[in-house]
Amino acid sequence: MRHTKSNAQRIEVVRIGDIDVELNRRAIKNIHLCVLPPNGKVRLSIPNDTSEQKVRLAVVNKLGWIKKQQSDFASQERQSIREMVNGECHYLWGRKYRLRLFEAKGKYSVTAKGNGHLVMATAENTSADNKLKLLNRFYRAEMQRSLEKLLPQWEKKLGVNAGSLNIKKMKTKWGSCNIQAKRIWLNLELAKKPPECIEYILVHELVHLLERHHNERFRSLMDKHMPNWKERRDLLNSLPLAYEDWSY
Repeated sequence: MRHTKSNAQRIEVVRIGDIDVELNRRAIKNIHLCVLPPNGKVRLSIPNDTSEQKVRLAVVNKLGWIKKQQSDFASQERQSIREMVNGECHYLWGRKYRLRLFEAKGKYSVTAKGNGHLVMATAENTSADNKLKLLNRFYRAEMQRSLEKLLPQWEKKLGVNAGSLNIKKMKTKWGSCNIQAKRIWLNLELAKKPPECIEYILVHELVHLLERHHNERFRSLMDKHMPNWKERRDLLNSLPLAYEDWSY
């Protein structure tokens, strides 16, 4: 097992077999292993006092699963780099749209049309970066509109209350939940996925207010309240990844 460290980022990387594993020592009780999109980086979150032997065993026992996850990411379709030009393909709620650019006569806007066009009105000399920012504001508004309906329904059904629900671009997760603050974050990329995907992630994070860990109780709660959650999860994981390199 080979070790390398980066003091600037406080990252410890160990080499186990032919796999580089990023270690994240934290004040936690259990070991958590994940394989991150889009390139299959392996991260192991471990209690601060975890021995080298336990690290090795945790990885070796999951080698088959790790290889399968990495293979899935390697074969998964990627969206091309966004150039924000006429005819470019974009997604909204799982549906493919073609971008149509027009010169704005008033306020800049983005509108999804029933004919499969995503109409963007901007000044003629607007940069690709600013067009993308405008599109992301559109995605955010779409997600907020959806969540205004979904959140109260699921809070009532689960008997929980989220302290806050926020949207942001996230590099490695579809969602996250701060249990103490009851603060939930959802990935802006969910606006591009079918509606059942954002609902699944929302419920997943809300269930964490009832059960912190991904244990049998957590899975039982998901089974009870959203019986098809595994199908929704598999659908989300099968869809094209964003064009950005999610490594960090």
